[in-house]
Amino acid sequence: MDFNGVMLSVAILGGVGVFVGIFLGIATKVFKVDVDKRLEDVVNALPGNNCGGCGYPGCEGLANAIVKGEAPVNQCPVGGDKVARVIAEIMGEEAKESERKVAFVACKATCDDVTKDYNYYGIEDCRMLSFVPNGGPKSCNYGCLGFGSCVKACEFDAIHVIDGVAVVDREKCKACGKCVAACPKNLISLIPYDAKYQVACSNKEKGPVTMAQCKTGCIGCSLCARNCEVKAVTVQDFNATIDPELCVNCGTCFEKCPKKSIVKL
Repeated sequence: MDFNGVMLSVAILGGVGVFVGIFLGIATKVFKVDVDKRLEDVVNALPGNNCGGCGYPGCEGLANAIVKGEAPVNQCPVGGDKVARVIAEIMGEEAKESERKVAFVACKATCDDVTKDYNYYGIEDCRMLSFVPNGGPKSCNYGCLGFGSCVKACEFDAIHVIDGVAVVDREKCKACGKCVAACPKNLISLIPYDAKYQVACSNKEKGPVTMAQCKTGCIGCSLCARNCEVKAVTVQDFNATIDPELCVNCGTCFEKCPKKSIVKL
């Protein structure tokens, strides 16, 4: 083997290595992207659940939006006011108190309350029930299916199926909205934590049909609406709705409801 040839090869490789090193060093300085120090601080302040309840792709996505001024400091529903105050301090802003929200299931019909058309022994996933007759074994096609797709979606152990119907633990709920997205019947919504009365039924059938299907279903009788002095209750498609923005939590609708479809939270 030619010794001079070996040395030449080593010299060439060494020279290439030095050139690449110098080039990378210069490129690092030329193309350096300055990262806002606040970004790391905001990311660390967020809870790290990456639930998407804020509307952004994970906590880092929200942090980027906050630092850029595209999202308010109190955008994280999981962290609440405590995290909002920390982020506000990082951003040099004043923390505005945010309205706490909680998930609500617009159905209260237990296994004993609702009739069944047949017994179901298939996959226990609410989203699969759209492929079976009548959308599930329960006679009411608007009620909770009770197979817990919402339970599987919740990262905070805040919702459970009890006696055939989903029930929210209001103290554990972080209002991330994952249960809302998971429910194929669209029964779950986010309402103000301070709301005291809601209609726990989504049935839009006429009264006689509803009564044949469920003991606690709203029959659209309008007693609640007629007795509400602030006009917070409306009835449409044989189903009552309470507007939490107008409701003064007097409880009249709750007392007047003959089917007890309106619940006190």
